[in-house]
Amino acid sequence: MGIEIERKFLIKNEEWKNAIDEKIELKQGYLNSIPERTVRVRIKGDKGYLTIKGKSKGASRAEYEYEIPLIDARELIGLCEKPVIEKIRFIVKENNKIWEIDVFDGENKGLIVAEVELENENDAIQLPNWIGKEVTQEPKYYNSNLVKHPFCKW
Repeated sequence: MGIEIERKFLIKNEEWKNAIDEKIELKQGYLNSIPERTVRVRIKGDKGYLTIKGKSKGASRAEYEYEIPLIDARELIGLCEKPVIEKIRFIVKENNKIWEIDVFDGENKGLIVAEVELENENDAIQLPNWIGKEVTQEPKYYNSNLVKHPFCKW
């Protein structure tokens, strides 16, 4: 079984922009977004993915991701719940960790969330000075919930 262990944080300043290693455009939608399981379709650059995730338990949850043909991903996005999530992901390597900073667009414009994946939920991490409040266990920041309750309506 695939397990994703991830912590999420808000950003408190723009210093992360000085350390960007990569920029990726993402578009993703949810075929199913109930808390017990989500089924996500994602277009990442020129590749498509189908991802099934289980319910979060702390910072962990089951995750299965499969590459699918780009044309299928584009068609499946049309079947997804609205709005579709649009964001640019910036990769920043700092303190021996890979940080993914998602800058949202569309109905979630203005929201910026940093994520870091861990090997173990209890791993100690040194937080960069641009990291703010931890929101790992706050469901309103889950991408699947941003479809139902976009940032522009908070």
